[in-house]
Amino acid sequence: MSPRRLAGSHYGEWTRGDRWEVDGGELESMKMNSYEPLSTEKRLLHRLVLVASVVILLVVAYYLLFPLNQYVVRLKVATTTSLYATGLLEAIAEAFRKEYPNVRLEFIAVGSGAALRIAERGDACVVLIHEPYLEHQYLMKGVIGGGRVFGYNYFVVVGPKNDPAYISGVDNVLEVFRRVYVAGESGRTYFVSRGDNSGTHLRELMIWSLLGLNPGNTSWYRSCGCGMGDALLIANELGAYTLSDLGTYLKFKKGGKLQNLELLYVNTDDNLTINIYSAYIASRCSGDERRYGELLINFISKDEGGVIRDYGVKEFGQPLFYPVLENKSKFLSIWEWFAYR
Repeated sequence: MSPRRLAGSHYGEWTRGDRWEVDGGELESMKMNSYEPLSTEKRLLHRLVLVASVVILLVVAYYLLFPLNQYVVRLKVATTTSLYATGLLEAIAEAFRKEYPNVRLEFIAVGSGAALRIAERGDACVVLIHEPYLEHQYLMKGVIGGGRVFGYNYFVVVGPKNDPAYISGVDNVLEVFRRVYVAGESGRTYFVSRGDNSGTHLRELMIWSLLGLNPGNTSWYRSCGCGMGDALLIANELGAYTLSDLGTYLKFKKGGKLQNLELLYVNTDDNLTINIYSAYIASRCSGDERRYGELLINFISKDEGGVIRDYGVKEFGQPLFYPVLENKSKFLSIWEWFAYR
């Protein structure tokens, strides 16, 4: 015989106090999965907790599926070609992305003069250049600010293996250029100039000016209006001399692109050949791009992770650039000398 409930709580609830008749007797049921009727306040609280839990789960799931990619900041950087052609900027970008994965660095590799004009138009937020004289002019115009000297390497003179100007062994860059001029005038060689108003081009023009020489209208002086890499390739084809930063030359030489060129003059004690790199924020840059631009400049100037310090050591046996972490006053003094020349 099936039991029949005699008394108890509401239908569907088994609680202590339910009484059942079984074969003529009564049996008090035990509590099974019981619950008390919830008050309005408790039901509302339970619903709020449930909704909050669902929202949290959805947010967590979204960030797991799309970590920080929902808001990408494009940070445009106008840079001198030497930093880009050597691959240093990509190494810096990789390290920076680990700290700020939602920032996408976009490099515009041009000469220093062109980089400053891009900043003036508002088409770049960060400027990485190496021409103190131009930097000072644009600082005075209010185009750039927040400058940091962050690195350096050296200008070198490269040329054909047979060295028709006899510059190998010379101990100062002024005498090197004088000998190249004499060799060019006698028809024994060519000289390739960047001709692009870059830091390298302006340093070359300064050296000619200090000598009181102007090769601009001669047949042996070839102005390419190009970046450092292209200038080296043209010099390699012509068997010509050219002024280069050390890093770009080593990168191209190691890559087998400069079979006809040799490093003929390098002197780290010659202040006319020191090549100082600085970083600036463009005055027209604002918002999140400016905030991350300032973080990038701070990241570079502190050489976080030793990216500048170590770059090139494994491949070339020496760094292609050196960070300015000590003796900053020395480098600022050299920068000022070039800026106010």
